[in-house]
Amino acid sequence: MDISVVVPVYNEVEALSDLNQMLTDALDQLPQSAEIVFVDDGSSDGSGAILDELAHSDPRVQVLHLRRNYGQTAALMAAFQHCAGDVVIAMDADGQNDPADIPRLLDKLAEGFDVVSGWRTHRDDRFSRRLPSVVANRLISSLLGVRLHDYGCTLKAYRREVIEDVRLYGEMHRFIPIYAAWEGARVTELPVIHHARRHGKSKYGLGRISRVSLDLVILYFIDRAFDRPMQFFGKLGLAFWGVSLLTFAWAMVLKFAYGLSLIQTPLPLLAATVGLSGVLFILLGIVAEVQARIYFEARGKPPYKIKSIVKRSTVVRSTVLASRW
Repeated sequence: MDISVVVPVYNEVEALSDLNQMLTDALDQLPQSAEIVFVDDGSSDGSGAILDELAHSDPRVQVLHLRRNYGQTAALMAAFQHCAGDVVIAMDADGQNDPADIPRLLDKLAEGFDVVSGWRTHRDDRFSRRLPSVVANRLISSLLGVRLHDYGCTLKAYRREVIEDVRLYGEMHRFIPIYAAWEGARVTELPVIHHARRHGKSKYGLGRISRVSLDLVILYFIDRAFDRPMQFFGKLGLAFWGVSLLTFAWAMVLKFAYGLSLIQTPLPLLAATVGLSGVLFILLGIVAEVQARIYFEARGKPPYKIKSIVKRSTVVRSTVLASRW
C-alpha cells in the first residue's frame, strides 16, 4: 500500500458521507494505491454504523472500533499501528480539512521532506479559538525549536519510518513533527484549505488548554534532560541553594549593620524553605537519573539512530552487479 489516510472519528455522523465522497474523489486522481482507515473513537451518535456501511461498500475503507472514547491521540495511535501505507496522511472527520490538499502534501513529500504539516493560513473559526492557537503555536515553536505556524492542524503527511517508533499519550498527537525532528526528519509546512464546520459541534474546549500545556512541559523536559535528568534538576537545586545563601546573607547584613534581629524578619525562614527546596530538587534528580539509566538499559536500544552505512565493499559489489546487467 502506498498511501494510508487515517481519520479519527467521534460523533460526526452527519459529516461522514460527504467526507468519504471527497476522499474518494481525491484518491481516485492519484496513481498510487491508497486506503482509508477510520477510527471510531467510541461514538454514540450512530457514526459507527455509517462507517461500517462505508467499509462494506468500498474495499479501500477499513474501520477500527475502539471500546470507548479514548481521545484523538489514542485514536491516531491506533490508526498508525493498523494502517499499511508507506505514506500516512492524518486528517479530521469534521469536514474542515479538505482532501483536495492530499496531492499537494504528497508533492511536498516528494521534494525530500519526511513530515509535511498543514498550515491553516485562512482559518475559518471563531476568534476565541484562533487566538489561543496562535499563542500556543508561538510558545511551542520557541520552547522546542521546531518552527511551525499551526501545530493544531490535524492534516499532516508522514513517511512511515518517522512514526513507527512514536508512542503517543495525552494530547501528544499535535507534537508528532517534534518527535520526528528529534529523530532527524526533515519537517516543513504547507498552507492548506480550511472550511467552516457545517455539521455537529467542536470537541475542543477550554479544558484542552491545560492538558496541552502540561504535555508541553513534559516535552520541554524530554528535549532538555530526558537522558540526563540530574543536570536538569541538579541545576535547579543549586540555583535554589544560591538564592537561600543570598537570602540568609542579607539577613545577616540587616542584623549586624542595621541591628535588625533575625526574629524580626522572615528572611531566615525564607532561606531555610528555599534551601530545603534545593535539597528536594537534588534528590529528585538522583531518583530521575536512576530511572533514566534503568529505562535505557531495559529498552536495549542505543540512544541514536543510524541513517545509512556506506562501505567500500558495498559500493564495489553494486558496481559488479551493475556491470553484469
